[in-house]
Amino acid sequence: MTKVNREIVVSEALDLLDEVGLDTVSTRRLAKRLGVEQPSLYWYFRTKKDLLAAMAEAAMAPHAAAPLPMPDDDWGDWFLDNTRSFRRTLLMHRDGARLHAGSTPAGDLDRIRRKMDFLVTSGVPERDAQMAMLAAGRFTVGSVLEEQADAGSGDDSDPQADMPVIDHESAFEAGLTLILGGLVHRTAMRAASLSANDGEPKRSPHHRCSGGQRRPLPESGGHGTCADGG
Repeated sequence: MTKVNREIVVSEALDLLDEVGLDTVSTRRLAKRLGVEQPSLYWYFRTKKDLLAAMAEAAMAPHAAAPLPMPDDDWGDWFLDNTRSFRRTLLMHRDGARLHAGSTPAGDLDRIRRKMDFLVTSGVPERDAQMAMLAAGRFTVGSVLEEQADAGSGDDSDPQADMPVIDHESAFEAGLTLILGGLVHRTAMRAASLSANDGEPKRSPHHRCSGGQRRPLPESGGHGTCADGG
C-alpha cells in the first residue's frame, strides 16, 4: 500500500487527470490508483470540489515559481513573458485550462499585488493594469481551452477546403500583442495627460472599493474585486 498524504493524493490526481481527462477523474478511480479505500480520501479532501481546487493550485506551481519582475525590467516585455508563462503552465496538464477555469488564486495574492505594483510603478494606470491583467488571463484560459479541445477531439478528418487551419500559438501571440498594444496606447495617453497638466492629474485613476479599500484583480480571470461589485 502506498503511504498517503495530501501532497501524494494531489500528485496522483494530476497524473490521473493526464491519463483519463477531467471528465473521468473520480475519487473512486483515485482511491484505486493509490491502493486505499475511497472513504479514506475524505480525510484530506471533504469533497471532490476541494480536491479539484487543490489540483488547480498544484498545477499552477511552475507559473507561481516564475521570477517576479525587477524594477529595471521593461514592463511590456514582462507583460508578454508573464502571460506566456501562464499559457505554458496551463498546457502542461491535460484539460489544464478547464481545471483552472473558475479557480481562485487565494495563495498567490501577494505575487499578484507585487506584479500590479510593478506595472503601476512603471507608469501604467492602475485601473488599466488591473483590466489588462484580467483580460490577458481570461484570453489565455480561453485560448488554451480551444487548443486542448481540438487536441482531444480525436477528429482526424481533413478540414473543409474553405476552412482556415488555425495555428494556436500564432493566434495566441497575435491576440496577446493586441492586448499589449491597447495597454501601451492607454499608458501613453495617460503620460501625455500628466504632461499637459504639469504632472498633476485632475483625478486619481485608482480603483477603490467602498470605504476606500483597494483590492487587486486576479490575473487568472477571477470575479470583481469589490464586495459590492464595484
